[in-house]
Amino acid sequence: MTQAPAPIPMIERRRLEANILKFVYETVKQRHGAEEAKAVIGEAVRQASIAQGQDMAKQAEGPTSLKSFADLLPLWTMDDALQMDVLHSSETALDFNVTRCRYAEMYKDMGLGDIGHLLSCQRDGTFCEGYDPNLKLDRSQTIMQGASHCNFRYRYEKQGA
Repeated sequence: MTQAPAPIPMIERRRLEANILKFVYETVKQRHGAEEAKAVIGEAVRQASIAQGQDMAKQAEGPTSLKSFADLLPLWTMDDALQMDVLHSSETALDFNVTRCRYAEMYKDMGLGDIGHLLSCQRDGTFCEGYDPNLKLDRSQTIMQGASHCNFRYRYEKQGA
């Protein structure tokens, strides 16, 4: 019997992706300008995030929910990648603040701080689109863009309810 490999910490997965995407970003920026390069990277990462959400939804045991989503959070926090304070958790709401984000630190160290929000932060909401369209994220600030903390406010809103 073959044992499934241990999951790669999400922060390491993002580091590997960023090592490739930085060259794509620089190439598009040289040819078409910074705005077009940001648009291309943003859209590519958005599509990848939705697809990742769909893949993880298929792997869920039973129907997706806010609880099944919350059960995935250790993938993103593994290796102390995020320090967070949970403020509220219920069947329909999950509120937490991220007070330290090693993703932001990593992108800045890689010289990618100006597009770190495209490589990581935008994924938080678009992942929901693929995972479960009833899952919504409201966030008004991120460490990546200079705030003291990221304010994650997830809601599970049944469509048609």
